[in-house]
Amino acid sequence: MTTSESRPAAAPAWGLLLAVAGAKLAVHLALANRYGYFRDELYFLDCGRNLAWGYVDAAPAVGLYAKVALLLGGSLPVLRGIAGLAGAAVVLLAGLLAWRLGGSRAAQGLAAVAALATPAFLGIASLFSMNVFEPLFWTGCAYVLVRLADGGSPRLWLLFGLVAGLGLLNKHSTAFFGLALLAGLLLSPMRRALATPWPWAGAGIALLVFLPNLLWQAENGFPTLEDLRNVARTGKNVVLGPGEFLLAQVLQQGPHLLPLWLGGLAWLFLARNGRYRALASAFAVFFVLMFAMKAKAYYLTPIYPILLAAGAVGLDELLERRRRLAGRAWPRAAVAAYAVLLTALVSPLVLPILDPPGFVAYTRRLGFDPPRSEVAHRGPLPQHFGDQFGWPELVSDVAKVWSALTPEERARAAIFANNYGEAGAINLFGPAHGLPRALSAHQNHFFWGPPAFTGDVLVVLQDDRESLERLCASVEEAGRHQHPWGMAEENGPIWVCRGLKTPLRELWPRLKHWN
Repeated sequence: MTTSESRPAAAPAWGLLLAVAGAKLAVHLALANRYGYFRDELYFLDCGRNLAWGYVDAAPAVGLYAKVALLLGGSLPVLRGIAGLAGAAVVLLAGLLAWRLGGSRAAQGLAAVAALATPAFLGIASLFSMNVFEPLFWTGCAYVLVRLADGGSPRLWLLFGLVAGLGLLNKHSTAFFGLALLAGLLLSPMRRALATPWPWAGAGIALLVFLPNLLWQAENGFPTLEDLRNVARTGKNVVLGPGEFLLAQVLQQGPHLLPLWLGGLAWLFLARNGRYRALASAFAVFFVLMFAMKAKAYYLTPIYPILLAAGAVGLDELLERRRRLAGRAWPRAAVAAYAVLLTALVSPLVLPILDPPGFVAYTRRLGFDPPRSEVAHRGPLPQHFGDQFGWPELVSDVAKVWSALTPEERARAAIFANNYGEAGAINLFGPAHGLPRALSAHQNHFFWGPPAFTGDVLVVLQDDRESLERLCASVEEAGRHQHPWGMAEENGPIWVCRGLKTPLRELWPRLKHWN
C-alpha cells in the first residue's frame, strides 16, 4: 500500500458539526430528570463503588465511567449528562467520517443530523451505560480504516489497535465487530495489508490493552462466558426470525432513514472502485453473525453511524450529478429536515418526553405495541421506560419493614435482593432511610460476597414463600411493593426470613445467579 495519503479537499465543517452535536446534548440534558434511575444505572453505580478489571456481565470501563459519575455526585443529570456527551461525540464523529470519505459540508452536516435523528441512538444516549460509548470506538476504527484505504501510513494500524483495545475494555461485543472487520478486509482490496506486519502489530496492541480484563476473566473462571451460556440455556432473550430481525433493524434505526443507511452500504461496496468495501463487507458479516448468535436486535446499533456517514456522502454526490440540483442547498436541507421531523414523531417511543399515561395513549393512537427484547420483563411500559419507575418507592417500602424489626433483630439482620436493580436501589436510596448495604448474589454482586453477615434474619425481595421456607425456620410476608408503572416482576411481597438453617456464608455458592 502506498503511504501517500489522499486528503479531503476542504477542512471539516466544525461549526456545523458542533452545532448539531450541541443540539443532541441539549435534548438529553433537558430530559435527564424526566423519569428516574434505570435498573442498569443502579447496578453500574455499584460497579463504580467496586472498581475492578472486569465484571460478570460487563467489561471494566463502565465501572470507571460510573466512578467519575459518583465523584461528580452520581445524580441523574450527571449520569445522563455523561451519556449525552458520548452521544454528542458520536454525532460529531459521524460528520467527521463523512468528511474523511470525501463529503462536502452538506454531506457532513447530513451525516451528523442523521446520527442525531436515529431513534435507536436517541434511546441509547438517554441512559448511562457502555452502549452509548460503543459507537465511538467502532466509528473510530472505521475512521482509521478509511485513512488506511486512502493510502495513509501503515503505522495507523497501531492507532487502530489502540482504539479497538479500548473498545474491548468498553464492551466485549467489540470482539465480534473485530472479527467482522477481519472478514471485511479479506473480502476487499485491503486484504493485501494483511501480508504486512502492521495490522498484526495493531492486533497485538489491542490484545495488550485488553489483557488486564482477560487476566481477570481467567483468574475468576471466565464468568462472562458462564453468564452467556446461562442466558442461552434459559432462553432469557426474545429470539427473532430472519424477517423479524431485519424489521427490528429498520424500526430501531427509523424507517425514514432506511434509504440513507442502505444507500450508504451500497456506496461503500461500489464507490471509489471498492476502496472502502471492507466496511460494507464487515457490516454484512456482522449482521449475519449477530442473527446466527440470536443476539438482541439493538446489538447492531453501533455500526450504523458508519453507514449513515457513507449514505450522506453518496446522496450528496448523487445530487451533484443532477444538473438542476448541483450546488443547491435546499435539497440537502430538505433531507435533513425530513429526518428530524419524522424522528420527532417517533421520539416519544424512545425518549422520556410523555408521562406514562400519555405514552400509553400515544402508542395506542399509533397502533404500535413496543416489542420486548427479554421474555420475562413485563409491564405497562416497555422495559427501557418501566425500569425507570418504582425504585425509590421500593426502598421506602423496604425501610418500613426494616424499621418494624426489633432493635435486636436489626442488629443481626440483612437485606437480600434477588437482582442487581433492587440491590443498587437499596445502596443508592437506602442510606437516607438508615438501611444497610444490600446483599445479592446476582451478577457481580456475587463477587462482593460472601458477606461478613453472621445473623439469621433476612429481609428478602422478589422471592416466594415455598423457596424461603426451605432456608428459614419461619417466613413472614411483612410488606408489599406495588408501583403502577414499574416492571411487573418488582411488584410483590417483601419477606422477613427468620432462623436461617444454613449460615449465609456456607449458602452463598448455591445462591449464585448469573444470567
